[in-house]
Amino acid sequence: MGTQTNHLNQPVGESLPTWKPPAQPVHAQMTGRFCRLAPLDAIANARALHAAYQLDTTGKMWTYLPYGPFADFESYHAWLESMAKSTDPLFYTIINLPNQAPVGLAAYLRITPESGSIEVGHLNYSPLLQQTPAATEAMYLMMAHAFSLGYRRYEWKCDSLNAPSRSAAQRLGFKFEGIFRQATVVKGRNRDTAWYSIIDAEWPALSEIFQRWLSPDNFDHQGLQRQRLSELTSSIANR
Repeated sequence: MGTQTNHLNQPVGESLPTWKPPAQPVHAQMTGRFCRLAPLDAIANARALHAAYQLDTTGKMWTYLPYGPFADFESYHAWLESMAKSTDPLFYTIINLPNQAPVGLAAYLRITPESGSIEVGHLNYSPLLQQTPAATEAMYLMMAHAFSLGYRRYEWKCDSLNAPSRSAAQRLGFKFEGIFRQATVVKGRNRDTAWYSIIDAEWPALSEIFQRWLSPDNFDHQGLQRQRLSELTSSIANR
């Protein structure tokens, strides 16, 4: 995006004569090779998700989330029911293929069609999903869907102390924008928030990278990647 000059010779943002606010996202199935994302259904998903999360015996997956860990299944189910009714955040269950097992959650949030901005968050990957191709593909599917709707800015935010989340954002091709100091209070603790984004002009090249990484040719007979995604996304990091 460049700048222009108005009739007062002041620099102003580039005009967007053809841009129109995108539609509000609605629940839709998103299916890839390794996973599919389905609208969160507390009745159908709660038991399997709760069981998958119990595999994290240390509870570290809840540290940077504003909720959890939950004392028991009933409290988790109640929370899940409330989230399933929400439209912002708009929650999806990540379902592993081919066994159709619910293994994690993700959501769109801070959905602002008037500015074309949307965020991905509430990422809660069980040990069954962590560090798998499905984990990456789920993020690709959500990005692709948002940009196909016409969003121009796709955001990722996390606690600045959450090193795994910050590393994941960079691996996925997000660009770091800075730290919002004392942005909020989470679980009685200060949170400085790290901001990352992908914009629509960057998406075509990044989409090609994801498709190349997710291709069957990039995985050997044991399912191990031949080329790291970080190696591919680093090539566009400084564009």
